Formats: sequence, C-alpha cells, structure tokens
Amino acid sequence: MSICTVCQAFGISQTWSMDFMHDQLADGRSIRLFNVIDDYNRQGLCINVDFSLPALRVIRSLEQIIEWRGQPKVLRCDNGPEYVSTVRYDWLTHHLFESVAEVQNFATQWLWTYNHERPNWHWEA
Repeated sequence: MSICTVCQAFGISQTWSMDFMHDQLADGRSIRLFNVIDDYNRQGLCINVDFSLPALRVIRSLEQIIEWRGQPKVLRCDNGPEYVSTVRYDWLTHHLFESVAEVQNFATQWLWTYNHERPNWHWEA
C-alpha cells in the first residue's frame, strides 16, 4: 500500500482517503473524528469518534477495514474528500452532543444513510 496526495481510483478499494476532523461536545470538551472513504464509489468506510485518536487506534481502524474490504493500493492522506465537510456541516454544527458515544451513534447512523440512501447511488460488486 502506498500513500499518495493526488491519485485517481479506477475500482473499488484501490484508493481510500482518510482525514481527521475535530469538534466539541455541548460541554465544550474537544472530540476528534477519523474518517475513511473509498474514492472510487464514495462509500464511507468508517467514522470513529473519541476524545483522542492515537496512532494505534487509527491503525486498528484501518486494519478492521482491510479485514472487511481488502487492502487498498493507495491510501490518500490530505485535507480529505468533500464528504468530510458534508459530515461536519450536515450534522456536527446542527446538533449539541452530550457524549462521545452519542456522537459515535449519530455518525454510524449517518454513515449508513450516506452509503445506502443517497440519490443516484449504485454499488458495484
């Protein structure tokens, strides 16, 4: 697997993009979000939420996705695809969350909707 800043995906699981976001809970505590998306079909592969996301946690998340999807040829690490900003403005700024668990639950539900109910969406085998 290589790391790239400018790559084009020609098939599922060839190129993934990963990015971090940050926000705050209603009580002002900072939270971090780790996002991974398949660049070819724009499928969201994970959104992990916690107060801290150290390297070992990120590695564990990537290993879980690799178990599920296989290893990508390229992992892009940049400012992230536009879907990250969609997540932030669609729900992070419109809700006051009380806990990391509440954010994670909402993120998981949002990811399912993003992957399964978007207009003009189609999955390739």
